[in-house]
Amino acid sequence: MREVGAFEAKNKLSALLDLVEQGEEVVITRHGKEVARLVPPKGRPNRDEARAAIQRLRDRAKKENHGPFDWDEWKAYRDEGRR
Repeated sequence: MREVGAFEAKNKLSALLDLVEQGEEVVITRHGKEVARLVPPKGRPNRDEARAAIQRLRDRAKKENHGPFDWDEWKAYRDEGRR
């Protein structure tokens, strides 16, 4: 983790962004106190991978022949012991 002052960060923003792009975290300080962090973005979920996972779940449920999904049954499981 790299620490830089606000003035330096303003003057070297492009270089700091390059560091963050490479995975490094940068802390920006003002008068020695942390005021901000530049961090790499979190990975976004891949929509195609999510759809493929859902399809695998549906295929497995169909293969195991669990029958139709009964919302009332599952709500009863959820509410069991709440009363």
